[in-house]
Amino acid sequence: MLPTTKKHTRPSISKDLSKVINTHGGMHLWHTFSTVRFSVDDEKHVVDLHSRKTRITSKDFTIGFNGKKVWFQQKSASSFTSDPNFYYNLYFYFFAMPFVLADEGITYTEAKPLEYNGISFPGIKISYNQDVGASPDDNYFLYFHPETKQMEWLGYSVTYFSKKVSNNFNLIKYDTWQEEKGILLPKSISWFTKDSLGNPVSAKGNPVLFSTISLQENSLSDIFYEE
Repeated sequence: MLPTTKKHTRPSISKDLSKVINTHGGMHLWHTFSTVRFSVDDEKHVVDLHSRKTRITSKDFTIGFNGKKVWFQQKSASSFTSDPNFYYNLYFYFFAMPFVLADEGITYTEAKPLEYNGISFPGIKISYNQDVGASPDDNYFLYFHPETKQMEWLGYSVTYFSKKVSNNFNLIKYDTWQEEKGILLPKSISWFTKDSLGNPVSAKGNPVLFSTISLQENSLSDIFYEE
């Protein structure tokens, strides 16, 4: 998934991305919060927004990132098939869009617009410096509504497993949003099929729903994120 950068202060970001982030509440307000909580199905995610320390708990497993390493605990006989190092920040990055795209070590270029239902969505390509995170060859594409400047789509490739640059992109539609303390955060997202030009065609599978969202100004103790 998206690389985890070492610092999380605001770099020089593109003009279009600044407009999108401002539509979603702005970086200044985002940086006043230290902890985010949200749920996906029965998984409860807690993330420190500054250090990116993480704890995910479910009935079957617990995954944590203490700032140095990822740890994993199996709670039941149910198999966990993903790699904890890949999984621990997977939903956080989908959830924390577009704010995580203002991390350090990122380069922004214009992308070809995405066409859907008669609307042309302008795009921003996001790429990473080679010294950033575990998957610096990942590329991301943020597409926003031309009038509202609200984020609508995310294209992304995954190079974590292959360690090779890929031109095969997944596409997510940000279906619905919800406001929490002035910040606009996703309520549901859906993966979409694409046509030969890379434009969205139709939703596939069930949407991912984010619930029990909480933004807090205080940080939790370091021991919370330990195994």
